[in-house]
Amino acid sequence: MGTHALLSPSAAHRWMNCPPSACLEREFPSSSSEVAAEGTAAHALCEHKLRKLLKLRSKRPQSDFEDDEMDRCSDDYVSFVQEQMTEIPSPMVLVEQRLDITRYVTEAFGTADCIIVGGDRLHIVDFKYGMGVLVEAEHNPQMMLYALGALELLDGIYDIQTISMSIFQPRRENVCTWSLPKEELLRWARDDLVEKARLAYMGEGEYRAGEWCTFCRAAVRCRARAEEKLRLAKEEFKYPPLITDEEIEDVLGEIPELIKWANAILAYATDAAVNHGKVWMGFKIVEGRSVRRYKDEDVVAREAESAGYTDIFDKKLISLTQMERLMGKKAFTDILDGLIEKPPGKPTLVPISDKRPSIHTGSAQLEFTAITEVH
Repeated sequence: MGTHALLSPSAAHRWMNCPPSACLEREFPSSSSEVAAEGTAAHALCEHKLRKLLKLRSKRPQSDFEDDEMDRCSDDYVSFVQEQMTEIPSPMVLVEQRLDITRYVTEAFGTADCIIVGGDRLHIVDFKYGMGVLVEAEHNPQMMLYALGALELLDGIYDIQTISMSIFQPRRENVCTWSLPKEELLRWARDDLVEKARLAYMGEGEYRAGEWCTFCRAAVRCRARAEEKLRLAKEEFKYPPLITDEEIEDVLGEIPELIKWANAILAYATDAAVNHGKVWMGFKIVEGRSVRRYKDEDVVAREAESAGYTDIFDKKLISLTQMERLMGKKAFTDILDGLIEKPPGKPTLVPISDKRPSIHTGSAQLEFTAITEVH
């Protein structure tokens, strides 16, 4: 199993809904991505800044991913933690705290970004830098597992009665907190978690496809998921004039997952053919389209200028974020007041669970049409 626990808290949403997926995943190699590396860099910067706030020794991490946005998001995270500290009497703060969850889940451990404890209150804060998936705090099994681990560590020292869990996801403008009594958390662990964890560790239970498949390494080859998506493609997509509005609504709800699954299949098949020599009947590998580019921009500029061409550079304003950082927020507001606008985005159809407020379709269409005509 390597250095990673079979039943990690970060994957709890999946293995609690599809217990045997945890063991099935072991047949597929782990893979890192640029998105994951960026998230790791953001977490390291958050940890450093929080440690500095707490006057703990820390050396600022160096990363190619760090930019203005990451710097701002990590500052906002520290400010959020600081706000939560004011709501707990005589708070003790633990940063990147390793937690033992083996009382409930075999061989399970995790690391909480931030734990604040004091009096009868326990508050866990988790930083999410990703933009792809909106993460909710309410009934979040990863956070609940962290809470159980924190209780194991601290409940004998503090008389904890209330537990709060916060997700801080700045790039999605998502900050949410959920609180519950300690007894309710322990009841969930006893009545729901323990049995599902047992099934998952043994590789038993029922395979179930759902939105929790997104980050499963086995998803691209999983038969349960394939059968679910192929059933949708076969039964739901009919000639539009012959299906009802209710059927269209059913299809709309399935389209995002179906597209993600199809793209994952294509990526898997392409990788197998290009990197491992797999031959797929009826398909071949060809050279994709490409665009011209300069081999060395400095050499090109030098040669063009020596030939008498001088108008070879574009000049444009720096970004809004860079401008605000250059001037400072107050000067930025004073100098550019009335010169910054945020036009409405393109009307988009999303599930009703999306937190953005609905817009009136008539006015939205007029505004968006006007913008596109101007530009």
